Amino acid sequence: MKPLLTVIAGPTASGKTALAVELAHRAGGEIVSADSQQVYRFFDIGTAKPSLEERAAVPHHLISVVEPPETFSAAEYQRHADAAIAEISARGRPVFLVGGTGLYLRILLHGVVEAPGADPALRASLEALAVAEGREAVHRQLAQVDPETAAKLPANDLVRIIRALEIHARTGIPASVWRREHAFAPDRYPFRLFVLDPPREALYRAINARTEAMFARGLVEETRELLARGYAETAPMRSVGYVQARAVAEGRMSREEAIQDTAQETRRYAKRQLTWFRKEPGAVHVSPPYDVALWER
Repeated sequence: MKPLLTVIAGPTASGKTALAVELAHRAGGEIVSADSQQVYRFFDIGTAKPSLEERAAVPHHLISVVEPPETFSAAEYQRHADAAIAEISARGRPVFLVGGTGLYLRILLHGVVEAPGADPALRASLEALAVAEGREAVHRQLAQVDPETAAKLPANDLVRIIRALEIHARTGIPASVWRREHAFAPDRYPFRLFVLDPPREALYRAINARTEAMFARGLVEETRELLARGYAETAPMRSVGYVQARAVAEGRMSREEAIQDTAQETRRYAKRQLTWFRKEPGAVHVSPPYDVALWER
């Protein structure tokens, strides 16, 4: 029998980590992260990983488990999370699933129909095109066969653009249509899903404050070190915060400009997260102050 998962989701900077640590500590549970950036080693400040104190208070899983050059798909996340949940459950401890990556949560809780396999030759060809003519050229190819998906993906998101083109090449239909026609499967676990939903102004203040704190803690210095390690072209280096910190390190942006741009892009990301979570069936949306007793019922 599969364990009941307590899921704490919500936008970035909404207070998920602090609340989950308190809840898991009280219940004697363990936390499984659902964050697509925190899985990478060495990218610490800009991904807002739980502090060493928080990880000492409650065991965390799927934090810093992937080398930066490696690809890590939602399907791979599902396999790793399933294994962590099984281990925690075998110890008789409650499982708290915590994070803001909606796709990770959805695939773990509901599963998906297996997608068409990769096309290594096509992938290599598209990657070569991106090097020769820029990522915009690959994005234009996607726009020709799947304008709906292309409209949702920025030109620099090469991984997802190529994946959409692979699906079209393998199935003959646009990825947007294929995904609609292949609905999510029945629930894989029993779960309680709580979405933290602070007032917009309070959320934006928290995002602004956290952005300031990241740069004060040394985000630019961390980014310089990661660039020196050879991680310039890795997926986490393209995430919000690291893009701007790299621009500072390379003299293309002032520190103040980077802070403002990071906060603005993070606010936009939070809006997308809220839109995603509003579509989740069965979600209980919770406004602060967060009553710990709610999760202990």
